[in-house]
Amino acid sequence: MPLTFWRSRQGGGILLIITAALSFALLDSATRHITQLAPVLMLLWFRYAFQAVTTFALRFPVQKTRLFATPNPKFQALRGALLLTTSLCSFFGLKYLPVAEFTAMIMLSPLVATAMASVLLKIHVSRLRWVLMVVGLSGVLLVVRPGGQVFGWALLFPLLLVSTYAGFQVLTSRLSGDENPYTTHFYTGLVGTLVMSPALLWNWSTQALLTYWPWFLALGFFGTFGHLMLIRAFNRASAVVLSPYLYTQIAFATLCSWLFFNHVPDALAWVGIAVIATSGVGNALLSIRELRPKRQ
Repeated sequence: MPLTFWRSRQGGGILLIITAALSFALLDSATRHITQLAPVLMLLWFRYAFQAVTTFALRFPVQKTRLFATPNPKFQALRGALLLTTSLCSFFGLKYLPVAEFTAMIMLSPLVATAMASVLLKIHVSRLRWVLMVVGLSGVLLVVRPGGQVFGWALLFPLLLVSTYAGFQVLTSRLSGDENPYTTHFYTGLVGTLVMSPALLWNWSTQALLTYWPWFLALGFFGTFGHLMLIRAFNRASAVVLSPYLYTQIAFATLCSWLFFNHVPDALAWVGIAVIATSGVGNALLSIRELRPKRQ
């Protein structure tokens, strides 16, 4: 593509979404490492506290008290709770599961979100989308098959995560037209911090914080930075343009899994990962095709 494309709003949005995907892959890799060394609930609190404080510091000078203005406080609380549950599943899941396979499974979330939108928001979903969902599920079965590298009780975490994150995506779509994205980002961090604060009474470790503080900062930074890049990306380009590029996270996660943990998926898991990615990209491309007639 010519250099002028990458300087355009769409090209910049694509670069930002790829940056977000890389940030999330690094977040998951850092999570995989540090959850072996420090209390998980303490790590989770720090990740959301970092987001709330950073967003406040960056946006309050710009928005002033408008940063706190929301016409949907209940939905903001629910959205924050859904993402917190998603993170909880992610932190515990990555403690026991490889990064590459875990990431591939959770990339089913957009397809599940489509199904939820059909039921909850009464949005028509074509037969081809349902076929793509079945194809994606078959890919998951190849990854998590009995006798494979990741089969076990810990699979409950990514399975629950897919449901909660899909609900989070549906609610984000519902709020997108009514809310300032930075206000939503702030409340997401605030809700997570407040909900997790009581857990610190039983899960605080000063020794872990002093010893592994760079990893604590890595969790906070990559989580906050990744979501900020998502916000900026969707401010530049539409979801149908950006969605296919979200699946670069699978490639980044696989690379990180190999570089940092010397883990490579087995042959059938590779096939499953490819099937999941293909179904997800197919779903995104279908959205682009469906949108074109409306623009003519």
